[in-house]
Amino acid sequence: MYANDVLCRMALGREFSTGGEYHLHGIQELLEEYQILLGGFFFADLFPSLSFISTLTGTKSRLVKTFKAFDKLVDQVIAEHQSHDREKLGESKDLVDVLLDIQKNGFEDKFLLTMDNVKGIILDMFVAGTDTTFIALDWGMTELITHPNVMKRAQSEIRRVVGDRRNVTESDLLEMPYLKAVVKEVLRLHPPVPVSVPRETTEDVKIEGYDIPAKTRVFVNIWAIGRDPESWKDPESLSQKGIAMGIVTIELALPQILHSFDWELPKGIEAKDLDMTEVFGITMHRKAHLEIVAKPYFASSLSN
Repeated sequence: MYANDVLCRMALGREFSTGGEYHLHGIQELLEEYQILLGGFFFADLFPSLSFISTLTGTKSRLVKTFKAFDKLVDQVIAEHQSHDREKLGESKDLVDVLLDIQKNGFEDKFLLTMDNVKGIILDMFVAGTDTTFIALDWGMTELITHPNVMKRAQSEIRRVVGDRRNVTESDLLEMPYLKAVVKEVLRLHPPVPVSVPRETTEDVKIEGYDIPAKTRVFVNIWAIGRDPESWKDPESLSQKGIAMGIVTIELALPQILHSFDWELPKGIEAKDLDMTEVFGITMHRKAHLEIVAKPYFASSLSN
């Protein structure tokens, strides 16, 4: 919900949970189905003559159904924005407004966007922006609950900077170097996207003794880089020091969670009992959902 709200405020001008001329309820299920399908195996990718197998297994019909649902949602988003003149209403334009302006008027006379381009960008924002943030937060809380000393140090830093205020602001993050290091360390261990989207070489190139000809499609194994024993000491473990860098969306969400609550596992469950299995696909989820218990740190946390 947090990731969806952040994305929708930026792109659509309202929160995910807010009603409007169209409803976003059900999009989470669509996103999950989308990720499962794109991360699955298709025989036709390797053997085009076997494309009929996807029809027999029902995978093709699931793809068609999912994309039709997304297409309907995006059409509703565009229709609402086209029917509202935000400038006349004194409202700030969101990203969809900007895309529609470029589609209609062009950008500095250099290029135009087709409506299919606009719809594709909106779809990319939903797919790439929500699931990855959720995965990072899920793994972040999993690592912290299994490393209580790291969690306590991060909480102490957050509470020192924020005090008894309820909201952590982006400016607060400048005073939280340890939290930023923890976030990056979590992303090293558990990159939401384990393998990069494909790139293509534009010319012949030689890297580390390997000749890579032009027009070669290249994938980068981000997961393997983060666990390379030649680059990291004890690469399979969460470093107490972390490494400096982070993503603002995750950095803002994690301290909000840690600031007002202490966290522990349910009774009868120990850290060693947690299933840390990763499910590989387009993105890399935990196989089992994380279940933890929140205990208010401030006396008034429950009422706020």
